[in-house]
Amino acid sequence: MLALFFALLIALPIARRLVDSHALAVFDSFYRAGSLVFGGGHVVLPLHQAEVVPPGWVTRAQFVAGYGAAQAVPGPLFTFAAYIGAVMAPGPNGLAGAALALVAIFLPSFFLIVGALPFWDTLRARAGFQAALRGVNAAVVGLLLAALYEPVWTSAIRGPADVGLALAAFGLLAFWKAPAWLVVIFAACGGGVLASFVMG
Repeated sequence: MLALFFALLIALPIARRLVDSHALAVFDSFYRAGSLVFGGGHVVLPLHQAEVVPPGWVTRAQFVAGYGAAQAVPGPLFTFAAYIGAVMAPGPNGLAGAALALVAIFLPSFFLIVGALPFWDTLRARAGFQAALRGVNAAVVGLLLAALYEPVWTSAIRGPADVGLALAAFGLLAFWKAPAWLVVIFAACGGGVLASFVMG
């Protein structure tokens, strides 16, 4: 399984250059994102954006809207891949695109878990491996901050009123322990009110 994981990680980008297939390009993009992410679904956000927005598979507005919707539902953020696969402009899209992207992003985890499981007890007992994991976890914090800034902050915060709405939503989550779905509704309604003032 580990050999298959690395073989696909190396072979898919090469095949993508040799074969003009959008389905192969989608599979490669999401397989790499699933292979290279560590520390949670939010870390994959910059990888997704770099792969799907610049080539025009989805617009920036579609990307941010999908990210917001993925935050409002339970389950891993990796399911955001299904949304991207479904709404992307070139085919395959719809149900086929969603399935392709979803399988591609979860497949590396499956290979790694099955492949590394026999060695896990030995690996986690080694000091060098523990130090490497601590280093990776520290790097994840920086990646999470980068994901918060671009595309979330840059697309959502356009003035002082937006900052106030974001702080109110944070307060609802952090201090008043409001459920996430309620905070999403609050932020959506607040954003609608702010947009009507700007339009009016």
